[in-house]
Amino acid sequence: MNQVLELWGEELAWIKDETLRNQTAKAWELALERSLLTLDDLNRIPFTLLCGPDLKVTFMDHKRSVVHIAKDAGEKINSMYHGELTADMDVLISGAILADVGKLLEYELDASGKAIQGKYGKYVRHPFSGLSLAEEAGVPAEVLHIIATHAGEGNMVKRTTEAYIVHHADFMTFLPFKERLIV
Repeated sequence: MNQVLELWGEELAWIKDETLRNQTAKAWELALERSLLTLDDLNRIPFTLLCGPDLKVTFMDHKRSVVHIAKDAGEKINSMYHGELTADMDVLISGAILADVGKLLEYELDASGKAIQGKYGKYVRHPFSGLSLAEEAGVPAEVLHIIATHAGEGNMVKRTTEAYIVHHADFMTFLPFKERLIV
């Protein structure tokens, strides 16, 4: 649990519901137990394998930014839409923290220490492995929905408000790296 708090102490504290906070932490605990990656790896490896090995933005840089952006967006929605559009902040924050937890099973390191997609990850992408870890930790369906729909796989189903927020926070901080126009 100390490793999880080292990664997510501030952000986990934002989840007011103690049960959901503990379930969220437990999913990360399970992932860290089963992963070949260490805390140091998560703070060193690039956040995506699609933008080349020289990317300086780490996995945890990206994860934290997505959680912070999602939280800020949810707070704005709750304060500006007169209750006609709302975001459950606990569900939103938990889902943002857990969206990429499955990458801990998807990634491994090659002989030189470079992050690569492992054999497991070639067959089971992180939305599915993350959902499985979170479900094992007792995470409720509304958060599982965010994990399952945050990536491209989610384009096939209707998303909740919280799932849209996490999806867009994730992609707005990923696509510019992948698809940016260099001038």
